[in-house]
Amino acid sequence: MAVAVRGSRAGSGFGGFSLRSFFSYRIFVSAMFSLLFIATLSVLLTTNPSTPHHDSALPTTGNAYMRRSFLALNSDPLKTRLDLIYKQANDHVTLVNAYAAYARKLKLEISRQMKMFDDLASNFSELQMKPSYRTSLFESDGPLDEDVLRQFEKEVKDKVKTARLMITESKENYDNQLKIQKLKDTIFAVNELLIKAKKNGAFASTIAARSIPKSLHCLAMRLVEERISHPEKYKEEESSPEFEDPTLYHYAIFSDNVIAVSVVIRSVVSNAIEPWKHVFHVVTDRMNLAPMKVWFKMRPVERGAYVEVKAIEDFTFLNSSYVPSLQGLGTMETSKRNRNPYSSLLHELRFYMPEMYPKLNKILFLDDDVVVQKDLTGLWNIDLDGKVNGAVETCFGSFRRYAQYLNFSHPLVRERFNPRSCAWAYGMNIFDLDAWRQEGCTEQYHSWQNLNENQTLYKSGTSAAGLITFYSTTKSLDKSWHVLGLGYNPSISMDEINNAAVIHYNGHMKPWLDIAMNQYKNLWTKYMDNGMEFVQMCNFGL
Repeated sequence: MAVAVRGSRAGSGFGGFSLRSFFSYRIFVSAMFSLLFIATLSVLLTTNPSTPHHDSALPTTGNAYMRRSFLALNSDPLKTRLDLIYKQANDHVTLVNAYAAYARKLKLEISRQMKMFDDLASNFSELQMKPSYRTSLFESDGPLDEDVLRQFEKEVKDKVKTARLMITESKENYDNQLKIQKLKDTIFAVNELLIKAKKNGAFASTIAARSIPKSLHCLAMRLVEERISHPEKYKEEESSPEFEDPTLYHYAIFSDNVIAVSVVIRSVVSNAIEPWKHVFHVVTDRMNLAPMKVWFKMRPVERGAYVEVKAIEDFTFLNSSYVPSLQGLGTMETSKRNRNPYSSLLHELRFYMPEMYPKLNKILFLDDDVVVQKDLTGLWNIDLDGKVNGAVETCFGSFRRYAQYLNFSHPLVRERFNPRSCAWAYGMNIFDLDAWRQEGCTEQYHSWQNLNENQTLYKSGTSAAGLITFYSTTKSLDKSWHVLGLGYNPSISMDEINNAAVIHYNGHMKPWLDIAMNQYKNLWTKYMDNGMEFVQMCNFGL
């Protein structure tokens, strides 16, 4: 019995202890939640959210997030909107003032834009200082008037739009990078136009120089008409003995331009001390033979000078079996390599003068685009030291030397010639025909022409061929004998021109063309035979 009673008490005691513990735990948890709720509520209730003094000192730990949320719920949204509008206006005022100040600093010629910037900045300031906006929006402690705010926002946006348009239009004037890039683009575009203009100008100039002017064609036709109309006046005359007299002063002129040949001869005779001792040998092609003869029949050379006019065909040795450039042509009238073989051969005649004039010792070669300003008989008195050719050198510095005319990558050229040798000018050359025959210059010319059949040694033309043919057999003359460049260089000194014995219109701007340079043209036109009726009828630049 005693054991049973103890066991019953023990079980009863354990059950009572567990029940008390359970209720105590629930009371403890409830009390803790109650305390936490009361603490949170006390924090919320004891804080004054409407006091603006604390806005700048919001807590950064603990309940900061809850405090900010509470402020947002209790703030006026129109004030936030006003702050954004005000900030946008101030930002654009600052930007406008910056552009205006920069424009003043650079002293740009944009006074109108600067005034517009200043007026715009003033408008922003005046807009904020309007009494209606100042009292209703910026100095009011109460709620904002939404209609006034909307009107203020509209005016600010209009000003902002105007400011942005002005800045966009003016940005290129102030942005250095944009200015630099625009300048580069402009320079590139202008350079491209310049290159194109130069190419077009060179092409047009070439066409103008190689075409037959209307006035020159008119003159030739008038002279041929005169020959047909009055054949009895233009019968062939016997050759004069003066044409072969070696004691006289002989000139060679090879041209198909009647008026140009006339000017050359008139200028020589006008300045000659003893004109009756001067003999002119004119050679032209078959087409211009009649006009040339009629001209000098109608207008004989004054002061007793002599003129002989011949055609290429009169020199029978100039055929395809002797002249390399005519080989393979069959006849001179047809050419696969040159549409006008006569024109080419007229230029080549300068390499055949010993054969053309076998009884002469010296001869002065003149191009048809020169004007003689002094007596030239002194050239016959120059001692050429056994050389064949007397000419004026044209090199200066590294320019116009043999390296620019010959292909020195070819071993034959590299072995025979010095690339630094000075080039000389054709157009006025005194030739010793006796020395020419002794040196065999014509044979050397033929040899080099045959070697250069594929133009691997030098480009076709008389300049390079002459430099090779008369290499080491040319004597340099004083530069005052021959001044070049009046057909392309507008910067030649007039003192240099006036002191020159011969001036040369080499280049495309020939004096009988419309593209001639005006500052030099009168030096040529004063020797034109303006009294010739056909010259007046054909309007030669008069």
